[in-house]
Amino acid sequence: MKKTISEQSRRSFLGNISKAGLLGITGFVPAIAQAGIRPKAAAPEHAFLCKPYLQYPGPHSLSVMWLTARPCYSWVEYGTHDQLNQKAHSVTNGLVDANNRLHRIELDQLQPGKKYSYKVYSKDILSFEPYKLTYGDTISSDTYTFTAPDPQAKEVSWVIINDIHDRPASIPHLMGLNGNDPYDFVFFNGDVFDYQADEQQIIDHMLTPCGDTFSTQTPFMYVRGNHETRGKYAREWHQYFDNPGHGNYFTFTIGPVSAIVLDTGEDKEDEHPVYAGIVDFDAYRVQQAHWLEQQLQSPAFKKAKHKVVMMHIPHYHSGEWHGVKHCREMFGELFNKHKIDILICGHTHQYGVYAPAKGQHEYPLIIGGGPKDGFRTLIKIKADQQKLVLTMLKDDGTKVGEYTV
Repeated sequence: MKKTISEQSRRSFLGNISKAGLLGITGFVPAIAQAGIRPKAAAPEHAFLCKPYLQYPGPHSLSVMWLTARPCYSWVEYGTHDQLNQKAHSVTNGLVDANNRLHRIELDQLQPGKKYSYKVYSKDILSFEPYKLTYGDTISSDTYTFTAPDPQAKEVSWVIINDIHDRPASIPHLMGLNGNDPYDFVFFNGDVFDYQADEQQIIDHMLTPCGDTFSTQTPFMYVRGNHETRGKYAREWHQYFDNPGHGNYFTFTIGPVSAIVLDTGEDKEDEHPVYAGIVDFDAYRVQQAHWLEQQLQSPAFKKAKHKVVMMHIPHYHSGEWHGVKHCREMFGELFNKHKIDILICGHTHQYGVYAPAKGQHEYPLIIGGGPKDGFRTLIKIKADQQKLVLTMLKDDGTKVGEYTV
């Protein structure tokens, strides 16, 4: 016999559901909630999240990178003499990179010293099915220019910024101190951020001020400081940058300068409670020491007119933290043995120019300042076959350091 429920009972039942909430009644949780599925958020507008920015994987190439709000297929059109008659996209294991938001496209076999024009394009992907891909609109950037790197240049110039600690206005301010002096690239010597929070922080506090100032036409390189190792997004940080050799520590040679860049890691011991057992920088520095010894003995470094090392934590003049002492143990003897010409660091927030010290650092050790007003610095380097000249400017334009090798 068919059972029915009385009207009064039905109203009581529905009232109880209303009071308790449908999701809290055992046995009446909708299947969509049980599966953990939430209503889909509205799709973002198809747009660029930053201007294209140039990176230097070298020696005859530049990488163009940018971000979009939606997954896309992207490419670069470029050429000399104001023409855009060449096209490049990125291919990984036979598949053209697509359906991604972070775009990196390397322009290789560039003619040294030639001026190029370029423009980036991103085509929206509306649907990506196994046998059917549906495109949407294509967006494009302005046309920008760059000069291709020349490994055999007679001279090279660059500027160094360090320890600005999430103060994005420092980038255009410090770059403005350079005036109209030419430079081939910008080098960020660590601690651009306090810690790594998310992608938006990287866009707002670095990529946007760089793009508005120089990086659409001049590349930059970037080594971590100890603060870039911190935060929930620290393990994604490296994806947004493309150094020579695609690594966090690297070497490059341009004209009379051969440079080695080291990633000095954290300043505290790996077992410190703040790291919660998920870092291993001691082993990482040991790994770099083996690599460093090979690089110091390489033909390119040995025959270079100027031998430069850049790293964030200085192994002298920066206290006796564990990271400082371990860098001294791993790298210091090698620097002296193979006679580097100059070491450039940051980290201490106190700018200084330290002359060679027998038995310690037998080469000049330069430390850039930051991050507060009155302590920020721009380091300028110009090198040719005769000499390397380093000049350090405080953020009011005052010269606070100089050294000639």
